[in-house]
Amino acid sequence: MDEPNVQDDSRKFTRESAEYRREALILATLDLIAEMGVRGATVREIAARANVTQGLIRHYFSSKDELVQAAYEHHMNTLTDQTAASSGEGTALSRLSNFVDASLRPPIVDPSAVALWAGFLNKVQHDPKMQRIHQRTYNYFRDHLETLIVAALRECGRSVEASEAMQLAIACNAVIDGLWLEGGALPDAFAEGQLAQIGLESVSAIIGIPLKKEVEQP
Repeated sequence: MDEPNVQDDSRKFTRESAEYRREALILATLDLIAEMGVRGATVREIAARANVTQGLIRHYFSSKDELVQAAYEHHMNTLTDQTAASSGEGTALSRLSNFVDASLRPPIVDPSAVALWAGFLNKVQHDPKMQRIHQRTYNYFRDHLETLIVAALRECGRSVEASEAMQLAIACNAVIDGLWLEGGALPDAFAEGQLAQIGLESVSAIIGIPLKKEVEQP
């Protein structure tokens, strides 16, 4: 009987521990930025929130700017991943409908999520590295949306060129972004499900096929 590879297990544990610590620092950074903005999230405060030394932060990130950049990318990609996870396993139309619907309901539409995004905005405008991260995270969401749109159109017997598919995704993304911002900035201004319904109707009009959120079975 082969003996377990203790060295490999140790390496795996060390790697997972390192990833866990790195994510903990990112989450602490996001908490502080949500409370006090980017300027208020000092290395000292981040270390205290994560219950680590400042030296450990320098072990994983070369500077506060690098940590802030990682936090921003984590925040935006997490929103996309949470939305994509709600697409389900049904038809292409239902997956697109669910994606649009989920992107305009809690927990995606949330005042704290929008406040965090706004807290990063000044750095995105003036920091080239943050601009590149913004472009990546924008593409990540838009590409998910574009894939779902193309699949839904094909399911309805329509094919689109790559350039048209991208234009449709950009337009639909713009609608979703705008509603997401308003929903987070004015959480009490809209009835429950109103933003999602507007989003579904607007995306339907843009791509030319009707979308409707499937009623979940009890």
